[in-house]
Amino acid sequence: MRSTVTAAGRTRSFTVIGEPDGAEDRALVLVFHGSKQNGETHRRFTGGALDRLAADGRAVVVYLDGYRGNWNDARAESSFPARREQVDDVAFAHAVVDSVRRSHRVDPRQVVGVGYSNGGQMVFRLIHEAPDLLTGAVVVAATMPDRAGFLGPFSETSERPIPIALVAGTADRIVPYQGGRMAWWARTMFQVGGVALSAPATAEYFARRNGITATPTVTHLPTSPATRRRPRMEQTTYREPARPPVTLYTVHGGGHTIPGSKPAPALLGRTGADRPIEDIVLDIMGALSRSA
Repeated sequence: MRSTVTAAGRTRSFTVIGEPDGAEDRALVLVFHGSKQNGETHRRFTGGALDRLAADGRAVVVYLDGYRGNWNDARAESSFPARREQVDDVAFAHAVVDSVRRSHRVDPRQVVGVGYSNGGQMVFRLIHEAPDLLTGAVVVAATMPDRAGFLGPFSETSERPIPIALVAGTADRIVPYQGGRMAWWARTMFQVGGVALSAPATAEYFARRNGITATPTVTHLPTSPATRRRPRMEQTTYREPARPPVTLYTVHGGGHTIPGSKPAPALLGRTGADRPIEDIVLDIMGALSRSA
């Protein structure tokens, strides 16, 4: 269902997947696409993987459309139109949640933000600037800017910690797994800059925000005949009793891709499949159910 809302004086669009009169315990999954995409192209990019959560009656899935292909994230050196025109994407996200809560029966305790690349940076912004909005998050192919390059309230403590899953490929040519600056061609193409933390340091940052000090556990995810030729995935989990967990899924040899059954275009690198994106979102939803 295609819908619009007015947020900060702009008419914005989004697509809702799920029946209005479903069960009242359904989660609300907000999907933020990557640069140069919109909600529908991102949906096709993943083969509609997250739609399955709506088909199973477990969630209402919403694909939001950025402004001219981008989100006004909190990276200080972003320079695409959404930043130059100061588009209020935080207000847009709030307006979408309010609209879908009126039109569909969803559980306000289960609002999960799922972001890819620039959309992942937008989820980082929401976690920091709108702590009352999301109760869980999944971020793919994005790592935190360093303190100097983050316009939001960079803080290693949080009064509203949430479960977070991060997915990063060690061979990502756009967002380096080890952090630092993006390659010059990527900075030029995507109109971004600045220094980013590594994927492990990003996970450690969010673990500290959640009050977790325990050493993480590392496991290699099981493979199957269907995924044996894909990059292997490793799971690093930060967990303590009464604390929302933080999990980093490392895709060894993986690129700027979303794990799942549909491989990304070869230009973006290899795609892991040991834990598809829909299962990672389900894990976050399960963490929310256990904490309710």
